[in-house]
Amino acid sequence: MSHLPFFLSSFAWNYGLGMTWLAVPLYAHQQGLSGAEIGLLFSVPVLAQVVINVLGGAYADRFGGRRIMQAACWLLALAAFELAFAQGFWALFAGQLLLVVSRAAFWPANWSIATELPGERGVQVGRLNAVTNLGQILGNASCGFILATAGFTVSFVVLGATGLAAWGLGLSTPESGHRRAAGQGLFDNYRRLAGLAILYYAVMCAYLSALPFSLSMTFYPLLLKQFGYGEEASGILLALRPLGGIAAGLLVARFVKSGPSSAWPVHSGLAVALSVGLMPLTEHWLALAMFLLVVGIGSGVMTVYFQLTVGEVVPPQMRGSAMALGGLGWSVSHFSTPLVMGVLADRYGLVTGFYVLGAAALGVAVLVALLRGWAFRGTRLAS
Repeated sequence: MSHLPFFLSSFAWNYGLGMTWLAVPLYAHQQGLSGAEIGLLFSVPVLAQVVINVLGGAYADRFGGRRIMQAACWLLALAAFELAFAQGFWALFAGQLLLVVSRAAFWPANWSIATELPGERGVQVGRLNAVTNLGQILGNASCGFILATAGFTVSFVVLGATGLAAWGLGLSTPESGHRRAAGQGLFDNYRRLAGLAILYYAVMCAYLSALPFSLSMTFYPLLLKQFGYGEEASGILLALRPLGGIAAGLLVARFVKSGPSSAWPVHSGLAVALSVGLMPLTEHWLALAMFLLVVGIGSGVMTVYFQLTVGEVVPPQMRGSAMALGGLGWSVSHFSTPLVMGVLADRYGLVTGFYVLGAAALGVAVLVALLRGWAFRGTRLAS
């Protein structure tokens, strides 16, 4: 119970994040942005995310994750209030940039705190992923109804309120007890971590696990709109992806004791790739729901295993930096996925874009399988 404020703060921030998946791409579409412009809107700000991600991990090791998390909450609120008045590409770009910086600061700090909570690490990491996915579900689903009944401005005001609520709840989050000594250089941990092969494996796992996340924020809503689904139906369907993440988090928390020894990230990566590539084959709501649920389970399993693996092989005083390095896979995915999909959608159509992206994801899943053998060379690999 002493760590309940941490989980509640994570829930509130992710509730707001779930709202952005539906509100921002539909708002951009309503303002007449093309597919390529929407792709740029979501991909280019991620260049800033890479820098902030690295700085956030280093500062989390130096000062503790709580301060970084709280700064991310304020950035979420600020982005929401800016978007409420945004008109045109550049105004939307400014709001999206703030959202991206908030994500870049939040995740390394959030993951680092979770690995230090007392109790079994797999259980705590699984709980965190279940809580964050629940927040994303409720935020995504409720946003559809808010948009349909009250419009975009009210939706962004609600989004800002969730950021402030996450900040207030996070005031009671415990400080890290394993901060790096102040005498060390800010980036010393990165030089030490660069030689760990397992982190390169973690980066690729993070890249593939983030791909459905990127699509949820950008082109999944547009695909559902093209299939004739309204905001309410789209919000409910898109909520199934984080619902799969909840299932993955709870299952991993219950049955998994070790990250490095498991081959499940490989199997999950294949499930993610096939679900993305095959989804446009049908417009029936039940089939779409199944694809979104499976892609959520697959990406959720990969995310939890990534966190568990880093938590096992990296000492506590270096985990913020390690999570940031692994999180670079998320950043690259958030940059490349919207950009590539935007170009493909404009040139060949949205459905063809999903086929191509699914094939590319399948290639990444095969690479994850090959990297696993290299990353854990000399260790026992359980099936």
